[in-house]
Amino acid sequence: MYQAKENGRQSYRFFKAAMSVRAVERQSIEESLRRALERQELILHYQPKISLKTGEILGAEALIRWKHPLRGLVPAGEFIPIAEDCGLIVPIGNWALREACQQARVWRDAGLPLHSLAVNISAMEFRDEHCLDGVFAILENTGLDPGSLELELTEGVLMKRAESPKSILEGLKARGVQIAVHDFGTGYSSLSYLRKFPIDTLKIDHSFIHQITTVPDETVIVTALISMARSLPLRVVAKGAETQAELAFLQAQEWDEAQGYYFSRPVIADEFAKLLKTGITEAILR
Repeated sequence: MYQAKENGRQSYRFFKAAMSVRAVERQSIEESLRRALERQELILHYQPKISLKTGEILGAEALIRWKHPLRGLVPAGEFIPIAEDCGLIVPIGNWALREACQQARVWRDAGLPLHSLAVNISAMEFRDEHCLDGVFAILENTGLDPGSLELELTEGVLMKRAESPKSILEGLKARGVQIAVHDFGTGYSSLSYLRKFPIDTLKIDHSFIHQITTVPDETVIVTALISMARSLPLRVVAKGAETQAELAFLQAQEWDEAQGYYFSRPVIADEFAKLLKTGITEAILR
């Protein structure tokens, strides 16, 4: 069943022994995940977003990790889909948002320069009837300026039941919260919704960034995406920059921001605070 769901709805798969192994593994992860919050096994890592003009750290993206007692550090891609299937994504998402906002406030109070903090929000969280109230309550309780928070959504979230997302986004924007569409270019990529919704930022998917210096067709597509975003106008962020050649291309195309292993891997809060103090300017200017 899970294999069929992974390959799209309304499909089927014949049973294979390997599927049973995966099903048992999935069940084990789900059972452990249900206890992860109460055992404080979830943690956030932070990856800096860099201005390609000045080298300044403009913001960060909060990325959730699971510090499993036996498996070690589990990346989000391995447990978030399971959390979505079993209904745990809403409490996990609420925890991540609160934790990120609290940490951003700590950095602000310490005088560390951080313009914005991005937090991913899943389709299930976004469709929750208490979505707006939950976000605003966390902002009020943590004392974080709404303008410092950026919520990242996928294209698919916006395209399903478009009227509902629009009203939620307008409610967020009315309070100053920034809105970003991440992994742009991998889903619907409809120009109409970019004009319909109050979006501030487009994050171009890393699959494009990795190929911009080697595959001519990808270069043309990315260049067109930049021109389109500027005409709206939207801020453009490159996700997944890893090499000097990619950085040179992004700077030549006058991209606004980038994040990726070239600058820094996602790090724990204490390590990110050190980056805020020292900066990453040398990597940009060399």
